[in-house]
Amino acid sequence: MSDNRKPASMPRHFSLPLILGAALIFIATTFSVASAMPPLQTDGEALFTAKGCNACHTIGGGDLVGPDLAGVTERRTEEWLTKWLTAPDQMLASDPDAQAMLAQYNNVPMPNLGLTPDEVAALMAYMGGGATTGGAAAGLPAGDATSGKAYFVGDKRFENGGPQCMSCHSVAGLGSLGGGNLGPDLTTSGFVQSDAAFGSFMSAPSTQTMGAIWANTPLTAQEQADLYAFLSKASVTKRDPSALFQIAALAVAGAAALIFAAQLYWGKRSRGVRVPMIERTLAKK
Repeated sequence: MSDNRKPASMPRHFSLPLILGAALIFIATTFSVASAMPPLQTDGEALFTAKGCNACHTIGGGDLVGPDLAGVTERRTEEWLTKWLTAPDQMLASDPDAQAMLAQYNNVPMPNLGLTPDEVAALMAYMGGGATTGGAAAGLPAGDATSGKAYFVGDKRFENGGPQCMSCHSVAGLGSLGGGNLGPDLTTSGFVQSDAAFGSFMSAPSTQTMGAIWANTPLTAQEQADLYAFLSKASVTKRDPSALFQIAALAVAGAAALIFAAQLYWGKRSRGVRVPMIERTLAKK
């Protein structure tokens, strides 16, 4: 005799408390996570430092990599500044004033910082409030170009363990092979137009890659001074004829080495396979 009874199901009145409990847990978790997140920064002065603006600009302290921003809200309209702070890359592609400013300041473009409308408004209010940031741009101590070159190519280690500059950058005076190309050639970079500009940038790099690399391995003031002494002496970007001759000689030597290696490889293969096959064929005749 079969048992057709259905298994007892959970009473429906249990489902509502379960649903409410799960909803309360979800809301509490979401609130905790949201509370732990840092609030959006809308303080202009704090933003100016947090976004790395002070690496390239002062307000009343003179030009660095970029212009002194004192009085900028009087020189430019609110509409122009809003567009510039929101999307400088788009402005550089279309606005003649932005393009002229780029040429004036050594072709170092302002990065797109991804500012929100509130952050843009806060920065504009800060720049227009007569604030003075940085005072006179402080210079570096006396540097040694020989030591700076050693730091650049990796012959000398940085005190805090940062990587050698040559792994990402090139500069005149490094010889025929030059350096890396991940970052720009530093020979005529606007960041080495003065020791104050270079020191300001290296103390708080504003680019994403540099900021990530040097945040935990900052350069000392003396290391910055030595690097600046070396970089400031690199005044030409073109390699001299002797360097070009060295590159050509290296290319010829490399090709000859490859041909020699191929000859050795195929020569052994000929002796090991082809010669025995020919000998066996002749022996059958």
